[in-house]
Amino acid sequence: MPDYTTLCRQQKTLSVQIPYRRADGPLNLLVDSTGIKFLGDGELQARKHGVQGRRQWRKVHVAMDTATSDIRAVEFTPGSDGDSPILPELLEQIPESEEIGTVTADGAYDTLRCHTAILDRQATPIIPIRKNGRPWKANCTAAIARNETLRATQYYGRAFWKRWTGCHARSRMNRPEFTGGQNSRRIAHHGTESKEDHEAVFTRVPRTCGAACRGAS
Repeated sequence: MPDYTTLCRQQKTLSVQIPYRRADGPLNLLVDSTGIKFLGDGELQARKHGVQGRRQWRKVHVAMDTATSDIRAVEFTPGSDGDSPILPELLEQIPESEEIGTVTADGAYDTLRCHTAILDRQATPIIPIRKNGRPWKANCTAAIARNETLRATQYYGRAFWKRWTGCHARSRMNRPEFTGGQNSRRIAHHGTESKEDHEAVFTRVPRTCGAACRGAS
C-alpha cells in the first residue's frame, strides 16, 4: 500500500472509481454542492471559546442518482468557487454510453453554460429560473429551451412548475444523509484519494445545441 507522501505526490493523476448501482431506464441526476471544513476549530469549541485562528473550507460538488441515491460524480474546489462552472465537469464523469434523462439543480445553475452542457448530453434540464430572470437572446437551442421554461413559469407560476417537473426532488440533497451522513463520509473518503424519466413538459425543441452555444457562460 502506498504511503501518504506517495499519494500526495500522485494525487493529481490518481484515478478514483466511485462504486455505484445501475437503475433501469435513463439516469436522472440531482446536482448541488456542500462544504467540508478541513482546517480550524470544531463547531463546539468555536461556540464555547470563539473562533481561534483561520478556518478553511473546501466545496464539494455532487451529482446524485435519484433512483439509488448513489453519488455518480464529484468534484472538489476552493470554497470561493461558484457552482455553475463545475456542472459540465460533473457530466463529463458520466460515461457517454449512459443515457441521462434529466438533470435537476437549483437556480444557481441557471446559466447558458449549464443548459448547453445538459442539452449536449440529450438530457432535460430541470432548473428553476432565478426570480429576477430575464429572457435570453434566442440564438441557440439552450437559450430557446430556457426561455420556454421562463414563459411557463411566468404563466403557470413557480409552485405549479416545480410540482409538474418534479423540481422539488432536489430537496433530497439537503437531507442529513447527504449533508452529514453516509454519503458525506463516502465523499470525504474518495476525496482523500485524489420518477420516472421526465420529459420536457413545456419545451418542445431538439435537445442538441449548435456551435453558437459552445464556450458560452
